[in-house]
Amino acid sequence: MLTTSFMQWLVEYNAALASICFMTLLGFVDDVLDIPWRVKLILPSFAALPLLMAYAGHTTIIIPKPLIPYVGLEVLDLGWIYKLYMGLLAVFCTNSINIHAGLNGLEVGQTVVIASAILIHNAMQIGASTDPEYKQAHAFSIYLVQPLLATSLALLSYNWYPSSVFVGDTYTYFAGMTMAVVGILGHFSETLLIFFIPQVLNFLLSLPQLSGYVKCPRHRLPRFDPQTGLLTGTNDGTVVNLFLRQFGRMSEKSLCILLLVFQVIESCFYVVFSSTIPSCYWMLLLLCAEVVPCWLVQMRQQHGRKIFREFNTSNTGVKSFSRKRAWFAVES
Repeated sequence: MLTTSFMQWLVEYNAALASICFMTLLGFVDDVLDIPWRVKLILPSFAALPLLMAYAGHTTIIIPKPLIPYVGLEVLDLGWIYKLYMGLLAVFCTNSINIHAGLNGLEVGQTVVIASAILIHNAMQIGASTDPEYKQAHAFSIYLVQPLLATSLALLSYNWYPSSVFVGDTYTYFAGMTMAVVGILGHFSETLLIFFIPQVLNFLLSLPQLSGYVKCPRHRLPRFDPQTGLLTGTNDGTVVNLFLRQFGRMSEKSLCILLLVFQVIESCFYVVFSSTIPSCYWMLLLLCAEVVPCWLVQMRQQHGRKIFREFNTSNTGVKSFSRKRAWFAVES
């Protein structure tokens, strides 16, 4: 006779496969039909419905100790708000891999790094816990993340620069939804978001363009110089262009390695110090250390472009070389 715990595990497993397969199909449809990006934000919500309906874990959060006197509780039950957060997390994870892309090996490389961090985190939690249900949840997460890591490592050997196999939305949606499923059913959805800190940073930098406040081109890729073979960062709000603006021109391979090292450092810091620093403190610390300076750089560039447009409008008769000198002065 099947036990209740096994039946619940089977329901969650089938729901996980349904969400992953549905999102993979939507990625293939996007590759074929080129769906608008606004529709892409909605599609993962439908794909995550089986996952949210089958979720039987906790809906509580642990209140940080400095806030306990003000809240009056050590553990707060969020109920449906927590499930709303998990739905938004599935949407974010699916689209974040797709947005933080554009280089040979970057999409698959970041998936390998995050999947490896998830695998190590699950192993550490299983070894440190004595709760059977908690161990089972992390073991279930390992069952799903191992195939993702294995297939991504094999794909990376062909997708690394110079790439012979190019991944589209089919893979990025598949990878993003799989990691969202792993984090939600493994009951560490808050920790999962810490492993996506570079993707969170990329999303925040992209907000002015995605919201329509700043003009958003179809592809926000860096400029390629065929004579030198180097990439030059544009003013678009992406981590790829931000790294090129901060560290200077470099080859596509070097830029991809630098971005993946950044992803590895983020994951390693949390994995090493997770036993001493709570997840909520890590999230606040990392966001303050990275997002605030990057937002200041972004605002400075927006201000520079505004000054240049005003200069360009009021001096229509100025020669082109004078405009370039004025633009250089604004940027410097």
